[in-house]
Amino acid sequence: MDVQREVDATRREVEMRLDGPEGEQRVVARIARTYPTDVKDLFEACTDADRIARWFAPVTGELRLGGQYQIEGNAGGTITACEPPHAFDATWEFGGQVSWIAVRFTPDGEHARFELTHTAGVDPEFWETYGPGAVGIGWDLGLLGLAAHLGSGVGVSPAEAEAWSVSPEGKAFIAATGHGWAAASVAAGMEPDDAAARAERTIAFYTGG
Repeated sequence: MDVQREVDATRREVEMRLDGPEGEQRVVARIARTYPTDVKDLFEACTDADRIARWFAPVTGELRLGGQYQIEGNAGGTITACEPPHAFDATWEFGGQVSWIAVRFTPDGEHARFELTHTAGVDPEFWETYGPGAVGIGWDLGLLGLAAHLGSGVGVSPAEAEAWSVSPEGKAFIAATGHGWAAASVAAGMEPDDAAARAERTIAFYTGG
């Protein structure tokens, strides 16, 4: 793998908002990548349980509007909007916290573009420690798995993905994406030294360093 090429294939953005129900702060992490397929196939890869298991993790439930889902070892929630093959929204519920994802699929020349927006309330202690990379790196790993699946039609198992993530190549990828989220944080107004420190703590969490 050309780690830097894979990192550069993805766009990362961070935005801070004061639009919670009571005016509280929210953080928005946005990640996007273009894949060599069409919109219909990309949508199916992200909404068909059999295919999701090939690049992300096994998922159970009803993957339809109003249906509830559970990703093995990860989040669950409710599908709150679905417009095949262009969009779906869902709650993202994990560890007693509720956040929201919105996924869009659009043509990009002869290819298709995936864009995910993850909006969450700010836990001050968690945010000060890790910053947006805490969720962003996980999505980077997911989008890399999606690229492998679309490229091969098979993808990798969760066990293989976990083993790769602690390999030298996997750690290099995680570090590079962590720095990418730090750069996105700086673009959103965070002080560079603060963004770098949060990124290093997040990278260490993911790599066991």
